[in-house]
Amino acid sequence: MNKDDTLADLRHRILAMDLEPGTPLEEAALCQRYGLSRTPLREVLQRLAGAGFVTIEENRGAKVSSMDVITMRTFFQTAPMIYASIGRLAAENRSPDQIRQLKDAQSRFLTATKATDANAAALANHEFHAVIGAMAANTYLLASLDRLLIDHTRLSQTFYRPASEAERVLITKAAEQHDAMIASIEAQEPGLMIDLTLQHWDLSRDRLERFVRPDPLPVDVFSLKERRNAV
Repeated sequence: MNKDDTLADLRHRILAMDLEPGTPLEEAALCQRYGLSRTPLREVLQRLAGAGFVTIEENRGAKVSSMDVITMRTFFQTAPMIYASIGRLAAENRSPDQIRQLKDAQSRFLTATKATDANAAALANHEFHAVIGAMAANTYLLASLDRLLIDHTRLSQTFYRPASEAERVLITKAAEQHDAMIASIEAQEPGLMIDLTLQHWDLSRDRLERFVRPDPLPVDVFSLKERRNAV
């Protein structure tokens, strides 16, 4: 593989939890797997580190970014605020081509959920929200979203493995919310998009918290509904 293919494969394996959080990335084994020498492999690892997929420590090498208690507490505190802001801007700035991309991502999401393919559903959900991030066209928020989606996608492997009929209903509801979000973006209704985004986050939050239960959010994110023009 070349560097770009190696980067894409490692990114996929991390998101799919094939490489679990905290897994050491041994250079010799990776060089053998991907047919790269150490210098181009280290360039790939540096790019992954810059995007938040791995961490590199001096004299210890690279490892898959952890999902420890501190990281997850920050994730749960930050995610709804970032998603709400992204959603509002997406409804204001979207293009027809991006709407088509979003509908394509939703189609792949529906196919994966109907097939009860947790891995494919998590990756399709990742793509869906990444497209919304691109619609927002905000460099600062997009950087935060990209990092959030790494952990959200890894956590959502649990959400898309329903253990009961009630949990299967939640997945169906998530798909319906995706459709509603597409409609609100297409109609350029930023206030509605904020509401839908927060509802969508609330739907999956309890299931995602099975990994770790953080302290309560530092702000009442639902008050964003009352201050949607300031988001």
